[in-house]
Amino acid sequence: MKKYLAEMIGTMVLVLMGCGTAVSLGCTSNDPALASTVVGTAMAFGLAVVAMAYTIGGISGCHINPAITLGCLLSGRISGKDAGMYMIFQTIGAIIGAAILFLCTSTSGEAIVGTGANACQAGVSVMGGLVAEIVFTFVFVLVVLGTTDAKKGAGNFAGLAIGLSLILVHLVCIRYTGTSVNPARSIGPALFQGGEALSQLWIFIVGPFIGAALSAIVWKLIACDKCEK
Repeated sequence: MKKYLAEMIGTMVLVLMGCGTAVSLGCTSNDPALASTVVGTAMAFGLAVVAMAYTIGGISGCHINPAITLGCLLSGRISGKDAGMYMIFQTIGAIIGAAILFLCTSTSGEAIVGTGANACQAGVSVMGGLVAEIVFTFVFVLVVLGTTDAKKGAGNFAGLAIGLSLILVHLVCIRYTGTSVNPARSIGPALFQGGEALSQLWIFIVGPFIGAALSAIVWKLIACDKCEK
């Protein structure tokens, strides 16, 4: 049970710190001139992952993302039961994190609003948003699978590599979808923000899961010891 609780707490922290930073810096604005808000938000998500990786990594592996859990399931690193429980507790954690953020913003007047929920940005079509989420989740989960591989991974540096890759993904993808690559991270904030974030939520569930599945397939192909070199 403790590993499920660890996943819940880790995902709560990710949503609270990452989405909280997006809200505080005004990164939910579509103004492309606000480059500093993009950088700040990207750093917040990446640093949250690094912090949690070295806090709960030894307990649960610090997935804190259903897409990562799916990638690990398809790679044979986690059982179906644990994968299902991880996803449930990750989603609960994301809802708790979003609820705390909603409580903070709803009592802060008009200066700070929203929960940092995902939605296709101005000029980006639904299909464009879906493709972005598939591609960038594929990249992110591939990094996770590679750096945490028992034989070929980065060992104690895996958490740092994963956090840095999440920063990179956010820097590229924020102006397309606000960057999810994590269904739980999108579900929690969308439930409280509603509107477009809720109507487009399927993009941020389907896209990351497809990307994760593709990354598991590709990792098996390039990391296979028995495959022809």
